[in-house]
Amino acid sequence: MKVFIMIVHKNFQQDLADLLRSLTQIQGFTFSHVEGHGVQEVHDTFLSARDKVVGYVPRIRVDILLDDSHVDTVLESVRAMSKGGSGLGIFWVNDVQHSGRL
Repeated sequence: MKVFIMIVHKNFQQDLADLLRSLTQIQGFTFSHVEGHGVQEVHDTFLSARDKVVGYVPRIRVDILLDDSHVDTVLESVRAMSKGGSGLGIFWVNDVQHSGRL
């Protein structure tokens, strides 16, 4: 089991939610509102004047619990959403030792 984590600009939230709901490999996902700051110079067409002045950007964190075999399929689908461009956000994948309901 893996947790697939993405940090994307808030403008992608609705399109990303629609995509994730359409994928049969995904049973559910969590959106969290976060703000990010990085020191790298990135040309981000979604940055507003406010984002540039304030120095941090409103983002959405997406957590998805997946079977190991589904990670690549979901990643490819999300990348296709950006139509080959970059700037959608960042991602990482972690192992899940235990999961369940409380």
